[in-house]
Amino acid sequence: MSTPAFADMVADEPPAIASARAHAAEVGCPAIAPAVGSTLAALASAVNARAVVEIGTGAGVSTLWLLTGMRPDGVLTSVDTDGEHQRVARLALSEAEIPTARARLINGSASDVLPRLADGGYDLILCDAAPGQYLDYLSHLRRVLRPGGILAWHGLLWRERVTDRSARDADTVAWRDLLAALKAEDAVRTAVLPVGDGLLIAVPTS
Repeated sequence: MSTPAFADMVADEPPAIASARAHAAEVGCPAIAPAVGSTLAALASAVNARAVVEIGTGAGVSTLWLLTGMRPDGVLTSVDTDGEHQRVARLALSEAEIPTARARLINGSASDVLPRLADGGYDLILCDAAPGQYLDYLSHLRRVLRPGGILAWHGLLWRERVTDRSARDADTVAWRDLLAALKAEDAVRTAVLPVGDGLLIAVPTS
């Protein structure tokens, strides 16, 4: 068994999330690997997350994983421009019997939504959308994250493009620019978790 397959097996994906994954496949929406989901749930638990932001709802797989790790009274705000994917995500949340008050799905762009979010109001923020916009979001992410909270980006290791010195496509350059910006900040601890397509996490220390 390969290491990724073993990590996914250990994740022990709940039936409701497996069902959401099937719905995602039906509409052609990529979904995070089970190992990525269980890691996100563990991160949410580690910060006792009551308020989480997700940029890129997809079909609700990551949404459900995050809710699994959050406090029972926690509220997740998920932003996506694709209305069809969010429709499928709402179906997944309903099938999982998640109370409507616990998940706020906003159909719109993160560039419009992030400026309206409260300063220091969120424990964990996951970005799983177009990498080209990540650097533009960074100042807003820092502003809305509470002290001790976690920023996470999914997809850094997709097809090993970032580690390929010859790769110069726009998404790869955007990932490198984000990494450089985070490394340039003294008050941020960063780490790359090699699960699924890769998780980049950052913890501001001030």
